Amino acid sequence: MEEIAGWIAPAATMIAAMMTAANLGTRVTGWGFIVFTVGSIGWSIVAISTGQHNLLLTNGFLTLVNVVGIWRWLGRQARYEDGSRAATIESAAARVPTLFSAGALVGHKIIARDGTPLGTVVDGMLRCGDKALAYVVVGVGGLAGIGEELRAVDPARLVFQEDGISTDMTLDDMQHLPVLPIDNWPAEFP
Repeated sequence: MEEIAGWIAPAATMIAAMMTAANLGTRVTGWGFIVFTVGSIGWSIVAISTGQHNLLLTNGFLTLVNVVGIWRWLGRQARYEDGSRAATIESAAARVPTLFSAGALVGHKIIARDGTPLGTVVDGMLRCGDKALAYVVVGVGGLAGIGEELRAVDPARLVFQEDGISTDMTLDDMQHLPVLPIDNWPAEFP
């Protein structure tokens, strides 16, 4: 049993770390915590088998933390996501303006008319006075954030739909927008 746990524990821990670090959404993160739990239980078995009390204490605590992570991401956060998705779907069929979840904005790809991904939404800046979306910060290029450049996009150039965000812009249009400093965004749309 110790030998099997000795293989499962590090594999599960590494897979779970990749799942949660990738930030691929609520449910993937929640399942990452389930895999983390498998890893911490595996490490606990190794600790019991080898008499490593500190390893047992650490992974006993991590098991509790992982259970909280499962509840947060697969319980609470998934229900919130389901609620915003339901409002989006229902508003598309109702006689009210179609809704798009502000929480879902970050991480969405902006897709050109021809299907080309132009960038990924980093944030959306709201105006406090009229409660409107002032501009959308989009990460363009790079790999996993390395070498990425930030651009401010006028929300009037974006189409928010139930299935994502599209635009009439081309990659060339996106690359000709001014680059935003990572730590100093403008107070108003540039």
